[in-house]
Amino acid sequence: MTADSKTYKLIEKGRLGIIALVVGVVGLAASALGWVSEPERFYHAFLTAFVFWTSIALGGLFFTMMHHLTGARWSVVVRRICENLMMQLPWLFLAFIPVYFGIHDLYHWSHTEAVAADHALQGKAAYLNVGFFTIRTVAYFAIWSILAVLLYRVSLKQDAGHKPEHLKSMRKISAIGMLLFAATITLSGWDWLMSLEPHWFSTVFGVYLFSGSFLNAVAVVTGVCLYLRKEDALRNTFTLEHFHDLGKLMLAFTIFWGYIGFAQYFLIWYGNLPEETFWYTARWEGSWKIVSLVLLFGHFALPFVILLFRNVKRSLPIMGFLGIWFLVMHWLDYYWLIYPTFTEQGASIGGLEIAAVLGLGGIFIWQLWRRIGSSPVVPVGDPELDNSINFVNN
Repeated sequence: MTADSKTYKLIEKGRLGIIALVVGVVGLAASALGWVSEPERFYHAFLTAFVFWTSIALGGLFFTMMHHLTGARWSVVVRRICENLMMQLPWLFLAFIPVYFGIHDLYHWSHTEAVAADHALQGKAAYLNVGFFTIRTVAYFAIWSILAVLLYRVSLKQDAGHKPEHLKSMRKISAIGMLLFAATITLSGWDWLMSLEPHWFSTVFGVYLFSGSFLNAVAVVTGVCLYLRKEDALRNTFTLEHFHDLGKLMLAFTIFWGYIGFAQYFLIWYGNLPEETFWYTARWEGSWKIVSLVLLFGHFALPFVILLFRNVKRSLPIMGFLGIWFLVMHWLDYYWLIYPTFTEQGASIGGLEIAAVLGLGGIFIWQLWRRIGSSPVVPVGDPELDNSINFVNN
């Protein structure tokens, strides 16, 4: 990998993209074989991989809009990486196709006979039905994709020559987009995940999913910055100061994720209503108790303690490790949300789960790297770029 220090473009992209593509093709091929032998488990594994990678792209969209609305200077250098993350959303809609074909294996409410025998499902049938479910998913991706494309196009126009209306345009799109984002990420979480258990509900479930999505988008941004920093021409672009602030965001959203998760649990525990507590009971039986404890300590307690220290946020090896660690915990979180609905034997992570997440992830990283190599790695037309590069934490 080589980069031009003046244009901030990658002259030679290296082999990361090719490696990711190979991993993706092999993973998807293995998933296809799994579909032949274990179709139900394939749909469970693919749903987990689908929401995992989609959530990270959504985190990139939120980061981009938040940057424009706050006018932050330090984050200018990472803005293009966030934009490239959000631009994965249009093609990720294709990853919904296997989920669509597995609706009857995933969602209890999709069976007519189940609805006919369940009074609660009859009351929700106007919302929970295959047709409306599909239309909503198409609408979610349409909204996300339109927001991403509009912001990205204006950003590229700014690269060609900054005009004041560019910043105004991106801010207006972000203001409207933030409202749409809040509604759609909540509704999509209800549809894709909460409706797996149609008798259970949580009013903060969407916020819980959002907090994990943004946290892990920050983890991916951190990893990409570290990888790009290996090139000498970019070493002084992505500095310790930027990693320090990325570490602050990791800490803040580790706390926020833990707070929302505890708030959801506490209210359900305190209410002690059978239609709510059964969801947590299933995740505290057998080997699922171990997964719950791993998430408690691995997704919250351990990174919380580590990230409290200033030197940690300025240590590139530790930040790189934490980026990978959060991604593993994020996938495990979705596994914990999805799989207890279907498995009575307890937690069991096999080759099909790994193949699905690596298969879709390989294509995700390949597409991400292609887009990073197609334009400057930083928004060269942003008037605050130099201030961002030279930013120093107080």
